[in-house]
Amino acid sequence: MERFGFVGLPNAGKSSLFNSLAGGGALAAPYAFATTDPNVGVARVPDARLDALAEMSASRKVVPTTTEFIDIGGLVEGASKGEGLGNRFLAGIREVDAIVFVLRAFGDPDVPGPADPLEHLRIVETELTLADLESVESRIDRRRKAARSQPSDTALADEVAALDAALEHLAAGTPLYRAWPLGAVSDGPDEYPHRAALRSHFLLTDKPVMAVLNLGEDQLDAAAELAEPIEAELPGATVLPLCVQLEAEAAQLAGAERAELLEGLGLGEGALERFVAAAHGLLGLHTFLTTGEKESRAWTFRAGWRAPQCAGRIHTDFERGFIRAEVIDWAELLDLGSWSAARDAGRLRVEGKDYPMRDGDVVEFRFNV
Repeated sequence: MERFGFVGLPNAGKSSLFNSLAGGGALAAPYAFATTDPNVGVARVPDARLDALAEMSASRKVVPTTTEFIDIGGLVEGASKGEGLGNRFLAGIREVDAIVFVLRAFGDPDVPGPADPLEHLRIVETELTLADLESVESRIDRRRKAARSQPSDTALADEVAALDAALEHLAAGTPLYRAWPLGAVSDGPDEYPHRAALRSHFLLTDKPVMAVLNLGEDQLDAAAELAEPIEAELPGATVLPLCVQLEAEAAQLAGAERAELLEGLGLGEGALERFVAAAHGLLGLHTFLTTGEKESRAWTFRAGWRAPQCAGRIHTDFERGFIRAEVIDWAELLDLGSWSAARDAGRLRVEGKDYPMRDGDVVEFRFNV
C-alpha cells in the first residue's frame, strides 16, 4: 500500500483534505495544532474496470487497491528545531512514499496565517530541508569512520558519497527533490544513483512531491490560473487545485447524494479520484486485475515491472515459481463476456518472464514451487 504524507502550515487544510479522501475522522479547526497526533486513514481506490469485471464474473468478493494518508500537525517556522511540535510531527512522515504539500490560497478573517501559497511553500520547504540537514550532519561522521575501517565495502563507500552529496545540497538550502529531479518514471537506472544509497535514511526531501492548492469556493473558476505560480516553482510536480472544504463535505454523503453534490458544484468526479490519479502518476503506479467467481481484485505495480514481479504482488511463491502469464486487456475481456470465452476465442496471450505488464491487464499466473 502506498503512503502519502500531508505537510503544510497550520490551517492550510490538511485535516480537511484527509477527511475528503479518507471519509472523515480528522479534527479540522481554525487554530494551530488542532492535530497533535498523526491521523492515519486508508481509502479504497475507485476503479470502474474492477467493478465491471466483478459484475461479469459474478464475483462474491471485490477487493480494490488501497492508499494510506497520513495527516500530521501544521508546521511553523523553526519546526526543524522543535518549534511548535515540529520534530514530533516530522517523524510521522519519514517513511511515506511521497510528500503532499497542502498550500492555502484563500483568505479568511477567521483563519489565521498567510494566504499566499508561495509563502506556505517557502516555509515548509525550508523546514524539511533543515530537518534533513540535521539528520545528515548527525550521521555522516559515523558512516565515514565505518567506511575507512572497511575499505572493501563498496556499498558503504557509495552511502558516504551519497551523504556527502546530500550534505552539499542541503547546506545550500536546496531540497533533494530539486537537486535530483525524479523526471519520467522508467525501468532504467536512476539518473541520480545517490538516491538508492540514501533510501535507508528516510530523508524527507528525498521523496517525490506533489501539491494540493486549497482554494476558496469563489476561486474555483480561476483554479488553473492560481495553480500556475506553484507549477512554475515546482517544475515537473503535479499541482492539484481543490476546494478542500467542499470536497470534505461531499465525502460525508452517500454515493448518489455525493455524486449529485459534486455535479451541482462542478467538482467533477471528486477529490479522491483526482488525487489518486495524480498520486499514481507521481509514483509511476499502474494496475493489473484478476477476476473470477470467488474474487475480483486490483493490484498496483510500478511502471516497467515484468510479469514475475507482478505475480509476486499476489504471493512470493508466484514470483519464485513463475512459469507463464495468461493476459488480456480488461476492455477486450468485457467484450468477450468471460474468461472461458476469451480462451475459446484464442484471445488470451501467453506471456513469459520478460513481459512488461501494462495498466489494465487482466491476468492469470501459472507457477510451480
